[in-house]
Amino acid sequence: MLQTLGKMDESNQTIVSEFLLLGLSESPEQQRVQFWMFLSMYLVTVVGNVLIILAISFDPRLHTPMYFFLANLSFTDLFFITNTIPKMLVSLQSQNKAISYAGCLTQLYFLVSLVALDNLILATMAYDRYVAICRPLHYTTAMSPGLCILLLALCWALSALYGLTHTLLMTRVTFCGSQKIHYIFCELYVLLRLACSNTQVNHTVLIATGSFIFLAPLGFMIMSYVWIVRAILRIPSASSKYKAFSTCASHLAVVSLFYGTLCMVYLQPLHTYSMKDSVATVMYAVVTPMMNPFIYSLRNKDMHGALGRLFLGKAFQRLT
Repeated sequence: MLQTLGKMDESNQTIVSEFLLLGLSESPEQQRVQFWMFLSMYLVTVVGNVLIILAISFDPRLHTPMYFFLANLSFTDLFFITNTIPKMLVSLQSQNKAISYAGCLTQLYFLVSLVALDNLILATMAYDRYVAICRPLHYTTAMSPGLCILLLALCWALSALYGLTHTLLMTRVTFCGSQKIHYIFCELYVLLRLACSNTQVNHTVLIATGSFIFLAPLGFMIMSYVWIVRAILRIPSASSKYKAFSTCASHLAVVSLFYGTLCMVYLQPLHTYSMKDSVATVMYAVVTPMMNPFIYSLRNKDMHGALGRLFLGKAFQRLT
């Protein structure tokens, strides 16, 4: 139930102090199932991404630009899922499903920022693969440690600015009526649907900034892989072709999963947004961060070796 701080002087609208996060279902039985499902997925995600970060950090063989960006992608996914799932688990298990207005906007800020950061890091990883395959002789200088840090800092700065822009615009939105959020977290489209004030500015800025933050990197990744495929096709040896393509396969799988789930949610008019889109949101908010460690380590011999050395140390080295 919406609690209010007081009446606005010139209208019947109310000032929001909190929302209710009701989740995907109000059925107690379904909420219990969802609690254990999301708890399991959260633990798997945390363990998987922490192992990726530790393996890369402690293995000198993986101190390369590709794994530097992969470690940061895992950190982003870890931060991303921790921003939403713990609060959702508390809501599923307790009668108090309220989230404060400030807490909701904070969650929204990190949600929007980290989705943008994930996207920008994936674009940077595509550039790394382009240089490695299409410009191998220049790889060491083109992907120097200083440039890698600069690219990562740029990704963080742009994503933070993107999140701040939409969060500040959301503070101008007025909410009235029932503030029940039939969702697992404070999501941008859901909050805009609850608004009773004019949100045209929010929509315009969302389209403009989204085109820059998401469509431009996507176009860059597509062009990078066009050049990568052309370069691979010119390689005479079949085994060399396979080796070159295998270095990109994991990245392509993650990009496809990320953009596929994101498009299911956001490439539609706001007024058509419904409960079925909650499932798609769960896909990009929970399933994608959980799957990334598996995708990057499943057929990656370097990662297998690093994880083996992390767990078994010298014993693993003797076995290999």
